[in-house]
Amino acid sequence: MYYGRAIVSAAPAGLIIWILANIGIDGNSLLTIVANFFDPFAKIMGLDGYILTAFILGMPANEIVLPIILMSYLKANTLVDLDNTIVIGEILKQNGWTLLTAINVMIFTVFHFPCMTTLMTIKKETGSLKWTIISFLIPTICGVVLCMLTTFVFEALGTLQIVP
Repeated sequence: MYYGRAIVSAAPAGLIIWILANIGIDGNSLLTIVANFFDPFAKIMGLDGYILTAFILGMPANEIVLPIILMSYLKANTLVDLDNTIVIGEILKQNGWTLLTAINVMIFTVFHFPCMTTLMTIKKETGSLKWTIISFLIPTICGVVLCMLTTFVFEALGTLQIVP
């Protein structure tokens, strides 16, 4: 049943990601437009719009968040799967990642909404939309607040340095 729910959520998400990456307006992909919309809020969290968009689009399966980030930075039309961590690190640094960005991505990875399959399972097991929403909101709010707090502390200490 779990895998059935995964297919139900992943297939439409794959189509949405493909559409966002491949259809554009005025030379910008819809993915870039969405990321630019989220960018101001993401900056408050110590992230950028592409990272926040990747977390949202990665809701069906959390393991696709980093490939979506890389696809966005590289302006690729498909998900990116790189095995070389040094190359991945260079791509991230070239796109403005700092120690703060890396820390906040780790924090938000731990403290953010469960994947869609987990939420569907919570709904099925509890029979309650209320508990499903609570299961979504509590970790997400914790993640947003922790990222904002980390960003505030880093900015207060002036430690925004790129790690060599």
